[in-house]
Amino acid sequence: MKRTSAKISKPDPRTDRSRFTFHGNVRDTRYGWLRLTPAYSVHLVRELLEARALPELPVLDPFCGTGTTLLTCAELGISGATLDVNPFLVWLARAKTAKYSAKSLVRADLLIGEMGRAALARGNAPWLPALHQIDKWWGKPALHALGRAFVVLQQTDADKPAQDLAKLAFCRSLIKSANVSFGHQSMSFAQDDRKTASARHVSLALREAFTSIAKAAAVALPTSPRRVHQGDARSVAKHVGKTIFGSVITSPPYANRMSYVRELRPYMYWLGYLEEPSDAGELDWQAIGGTWGSATSRVAVWQSKRKSPLEDLDQITRKIAEHSDVLARYVAKYFVDMLEHVKSLSGVIARGGQVHYVVGNSKFFDVLLPVERIFAEIFELCGFSGAKITTLRKRTSKPELFEYLVSATKR
Repeated sequence: MKRTSAKISKPDPRTDRSRFTFHGNVRDTRYGWLRLTPAYSVHLVRELLEARALPELPVLDPFCGTGTTLLTCAELGISGATLDVNPFLVWLARAKTAKYSAKSLVRADLLIGEMGRAALARGNAPWLPALHQIDKWWGKPALHALGRAFVVLQQTDADKPAQDLAKLAFCRSLIKSANVSFGHQSMSFAQDDRKTASARHVSLALREAFTSIAKAAAVALPTSPRRVHQGDARSVAKHVGKTIFGSVITSPPYANRMSYVRELRPYMYWLGYLEEPSDAGELDWQAIGGTWGSATSRVAVWQSKRKSPLEDLDQITRKIAEHSDVLARYVAKYFVDMLEHVKSLSGVIARGGQVHYVVGNSKFFDVLLPVERIFAEIFELCGFSGAKITTLRKRTSKPELFEYLVSATKR
């Protein structure tokens, strides 16, 4: 790998690990509204915001995720914008940073009551989403209770803020009553013999989720400009217009084949963002690093139009190809896309502005992929300097895998 000027700092053993993970967000107001793994911490974002070089300019997060950066900016009264190709994540970021009036909170509370009563009724649900093998996710009692509750949500005349709060509570209850486990890096089906959730369980989960959500929603956020854009991170300038930013704080998809669409499918099918199985594969193909469904077969035939300008990347992908041609193409495409992203990003960052990317390295077979060093090199190639790599934490997987913060300044 090319010798960049990036400085590398090692982790402090005294560091509280929760500062850099989703667990650092659970107790903080709106941050814990909906889980997405992996997610980075509000505490890290706050530290970076406090130290930003150009505080008079807005902050950008070009990989929205659950909206952590934008929400942190909103709480601090800082102007911010975020971008994501996934329409569900765009909705979630808007919902987490919205203003909720007392009237909307009361209407949402009534709506949840109606949904809870519908969950307790009898009979099959009149509609269920086309989620593949949906019976693996929920037993029949919980599944049809959710379906009956969701019909109420579909037919309500409540205002949009009230509907959004109810949708958030419904999403929480989906997972609370599902046969899934979060004991690993990603969501998986539970392997234990626990009792299948009942209709009563669903009704109680709706009320419990809403109580927590409503408490946080009642706390007004300071007034500050905030925008949520739907679009491709490879063409940032196209979506944010003429706005110039002073800071970027983000965590892009890791180069580890973890699909956000895979994690989000239950929410997206129920809320109507996905309708057919092919929709998930198409959306993941549009996302950087996506390999869900048909995206994998498309990666298998993908070819770069030119030789990579990144030092040693071709050598790394050749080593991976000795084990898997598909994974080698996946890695090559990931960095072609990221290079295109940073080139586009460079045009909307002010001189002296800073970028901060939370990334993780990867390992494919016996080949270690130094993602953090490649990102530092990409920044140097795209008009940034002074790249610095900070080791944040050891990840709970292979012993060689860490999470890093890669920072650089626009020349």
